Amino acid sequence: MRILIRLIPLLFFCWTAQSPAQIDSGTGDVINNLTYAVAWKQTAAEYRALYHQGFNIARMQVEAALARRASGDPPLAVIADVDDTLLLSHAYWGYLISRNLDFFDDRSWDDWVRANRAEPSPGALAFLRYCYDNNVEVFYITSRDQGEETFSLALDNLVTAGFPFADQEHLTVLRESSNKAVVQERIRDTHRVVVMLGDNLNDFSRRYYLTDVEERIAGMEADSQHFGSQFVLFPNPTDGHWIRAIFGESEPAASAENRARLKAAALRNSWDGSASN
Repeated sequence: MRILIRLIPLLFFCWTAQSPAQIDSGTGDVINNLTYAVAWKQTAAEYRALYHQGFNIARMQVEAALARRASGDPPLAVIADVDDTLLLSHAYWGYLISRNLDFFDDRSWDDWVRANRAEPSPGALAFLRYCYDNNVEVFYITSRDQGEETFSLALDNLVTAGFPFADQEHLTVLRESSNKAVVQERIRDTHRVVVMLGDNLNDFSRRYYLTDVEERIAGMEADSQHFGSQFVLFPNPTDGHWIRAIFGESEPAASAENRARLKAAALRNSWDGSASN
């Protein structure tokens, strides 16, 4: 999901307000401010391992629910976000860096969605097929807006990836809002939701939709027992509502002021270099 919690904001420690889109590395070279985060996504085995870990946990929850299921119980379901949860767009982020862009760019994102080149996240396809084989329905909820073709583009992405339940009944695309609560409750009216998958706290509950860093952290901590059971969270250091808590919006403009704000966020806990406690 492109709208989402991001687990490793410290990867942005290189952020600064010097040049319009880049910083001086000290060697005369320039480095796009997204480089660390995108390099981690593109190369780190640890990044991929977190997806396998998440889907392994989700499968254990589904297995347990199937074992407990009794005759007459409502059908079982999984609710999943799409972007950065089930589909990865590493090539899009590489494109931004190749063009010296260091903030999310709506226009190029829309072109990327139309290109239909996103890839399944590690472990996603195996987990979704396991659900299908065991009659556990998967409902996809995503926030996107590519105009009138938004739904058909999203559906094409799921079909191309080979995901089961890729149909109008199981896919919801929110063009005007990131509020998934209404759709989630409608699914709960007819199904027992075993687990929810997302890369953003807002994929699980609207109560996390806050513009204050400390309030988001406090809300998550209050619900910590749900993570790894009811909620399975995947990593995303490049975009999402953790950015909204810093800037007041999820897709801030590319500006020197906003680069300075992100740098300040990275410095909110900074060692002064001294040896004393």
